[in-house]
Amino acid sequence: MPTQRSSNDDATDRRLRLLIGLVVVLAFSAAVLNVWYAIHARPPMPQPALLLLVFFGVWLGVRVKIYVRVQSSHNATNWSEIPIMIGMVLAPMPWVLLSATAGLAIAKIVSRQPPLKTWHALGKMVLFSSAFGLVLILTGAQPDLRHPQVSISAVVLAYLAFNIVDQAAFLPVIAVASHSTIRQVFFRDLVSDLVDNAAKLATVVYVVGVLVSGASPLLLGFVPLVVACLHLWHSRRLRTAEERESWRRLADTTDELSSVDLNQVLYHAAEQGARLFSADEVEIDLAATGVDRVVRARAEGVTYDGPGPRKFGGDTAITTDLETRDRSYRAGALVLDFHGKIKLTEFERYKLKTFASALCTAIRNASAYAELQRLNEQNAWEAAHDPLTGLANRRELYERAIEYFAGRTDDGIVALLLIDLNHFKEVNDTLGHGAGDAVLREVARRLDDSAAPGDLVARLGGDEFAVLLVNLATPALATHRAEQMLSALEATLEVEGMQITVEAAGGIALAPGSGGINELMRRADVAMYQAKRAGQPTATYAHSLDTADVGRLMLGGELQRAVAEQEFVVDFQPIVDLGSGEIISAEALARWQHPEHGYLTPMQFLETVERSGQLPAFAEAVLDQALAASGVWREAGFDLPVAVNVSPRSLLDARFPSTVLAGLARHDVPADRLVLELTETLTISQLDTVGRALTELRDAGVGLALDDFGTGVSSLSVLSHIPINQLKIDRDFVTAVETSSEAAAVIRSTVDLARSLRLTVVAEGVESEPQRHALWELGCAAGQGHLFARPMSSARLLGTLQRGSGGRPGALAAALHDVGSVVRLPRRRPPGTSRSALPHQPS
Repeated sequence: MPTQRSSNDDATDRRLRLLIGLVVVLAFSAAVLNVWYAIHARPPMPQPALLLLVFFGVWLGVRVKIYVRVQSSHNATNWSEIPIMIGMVLAPMPWVLLSATAGLAIAKIVSRQPPLKTWHALGKMVLFSSAFGLVLILTGAQPDLRHPQVSISAVVLAYLAFNIVDQAAFLPVIAVASHSTIRQVFFRDLVSDLVDNAAKLATVVYVVGVLVSGASPLLLGFVPLVVACLHLWHSRRLRTAEERESWRRLADTTDELSSVDLNQVLYHAAEQGARLFSADEVEIDLAATGVDRVVRARAEGVTYDGPGPRKFGGDTAITTDLETRDRSYRAGALVLDFHGKIKLTEFERYKLKTFASALCTAIRNASAYAELQRLNEQNAWEAAHDPLTGLANRRELYERAIEYFAGRTDDGIVALLLIDLNHFKEVNDTLGHGAGDAVLREVARRLDDSAAPGDLVARLGGDEFAVLLVNLATPALATHRAEQMLSALEATLEVEGMQITVEAAGGIALAPGSGGINELMRRADVAMYQAKRAGQPTATYAHSLDTADVGRLMLGGELQRAVAEQEFVVDFQPIVDLGSGEIISAEALARWQHPEHGYLTPMQFLETVERSGQLPAFAEAVLDQALAASGVWREAGFDLPVAVNVSPRSLLDARFPSTVLAGLARHDVPADRLVLELTETLTISQLDTVGRALTELRDAGVGLALDDFGTGVSSLSVLSHIPINQLKIDRDFVTAVETSSEAAAVIRSTVDLARSLRLTVVAEGVESEPQRHALWELGCAAGQGHLFARPMSSARLLGTLQRGSGGRPGALAAALHDVGSVVRLPRRRPPGTSRSALPHQPS
């Protein structure tokens, strides 16, 4: 859109119209006096030839001045005043004034001058001509073609009156139009004006002197030649000065094109281009950049900004390409439109080329900056929003909540609504992840549409959403808003031709007095699980009911302190070859030595850690202790791989792979000595996201194990998406292996599947020798459980390795030689296992 005219521009226009109107009114009054004088004095009618000379003298002088002005954008000397002054010496003032007015009016109309300028020029001419003639009358001059009676002093006085009136009508208008003072305009070209006036006065005095003295008329033949020479000399002088001024204005204009705002560059270039080249209108076409945009402007301001095509062309327009000097970049075209056909000088063509090159560079820089700004805004948006749903992400939710807790927003109660979709995993498992994504997008849309102004709807990951409710008048209003939002999810939605009903549970928590967003998130999580257990759509956090787990009593500040003061420690449970009884690896199990609640297991605090901002620090601390222990065992002669449990939320962190590899390098542990255990049921809905991180780790040599295998319904889908090395059979199947044929069948099929995929199998929760024998007979090679050892410290495990069992270092149980022959199957050694870690397989 074109720029809006400012109030200053409107005020300038009003003042110009008032000044020009005053000039025209005074000129009209002078014209009326001339008519009155003609009626009462009845001056004789001069020879028509004299009036024609005045007419063509004025017309020619104006046309030459206009031509020079267009070419050099400068007010050149107006020689049309000389025939007027000489004519008033030879003929009565009214007739001369009539001829001069007609010549000036026709010249202005033919050259298509703006009406306001034409009226000003006519009014000014009537005024200064009347002043010149009035002085001649008052000094007793008698106009006559053959024997004029006038003194040289009268002519000089008349010229002074003429000049004073001319400046009085000219200076205020130019001062207002150029936003200058009359004093500045007067002294700007004072020397040039003095030379002008002296040349004109000398010419008039010379002609009058010849006519009055009765000298030979041949002496007047030199006048046109002298005037022409003076005109050429003065025009040349003006042109030289104008070229210097033009370069200065061009330099100023190109400096002002350094803006990074493309609109400002285009608007300024179009307006200044009209001034620099005295063009009626300038057009900038950006079609060469692939953008359908045209900007048009006059010197007074922008007239159009929108799609093409161009408006100007033909003989009255000059078009130049907008390209850099080396022609490596082309931005479009620059079009200068004039009143009539015009030809630029060599200097003006070079100036136009320089201006076009500078404008092209400015357009390229502004476009590049705009693209960079767009990318920055896009990156900022992506960093704060969920890519699937477009909602705010966890980071944005936390930052917004921190602002409210810091008191930088409006007053009011703040609450958090935590929403979890019920049975969403079944949608992914039944219809696929594409359908699941469609459901999540629709749920996000409904939640966002039903949110109140100012509330922030976010997706935390998977099927979990959160809504920051702000500016609540009363606590009860939080429950009302939550019920409204969850009711918006009740309507069925269609996915791949099937009608699906979305069920959800929501937990509401009011902002606590301490603990910040971490405590608010924890309380909302507690309330959400209360709603799930009660089978209700929503539940509000109540401190009296917050007794589910010790971990749910932890505040965010305690987690930060625990990481800083190394309250998290790691125990290790051996993984044993079921056939030989030898330790082949160990699983790292985190514990929290809480100063108040004692020794806490992951079941009591892990969920709280995952929902806090301390997960990266916690995961790094556990990994660091596990790798340090592995290094100690290796130095003692026991090269055991160590398995570390990984939260799916850690895998969503793009920095996690580099953290793991940095830890391996820091402790000088080979990558194949580390196995990361993944929970199958939590990673299915995030396969595409975590797959890249896992592939990066697998390619580096880190082993990957799928924990709790068999408990989910998408095990095969997981195996096809994640580069797994090891399967860990859930303890529920191990417990029932002796009494349940179904459990035995699951274990046998798992072993067969692993064997075909060249994976190792570990049974969890081995509690008795009968279970060990049963697992061995079903083909399971390795296991862990209380039958062999409970979790212990790194130092204690090293002592156990050194002592061994039955005189065998590194063994925890007797070998099962009586069960069947033992053979070593040739197999590929997957990352995460050593040759010693490949257990004996029953034949």
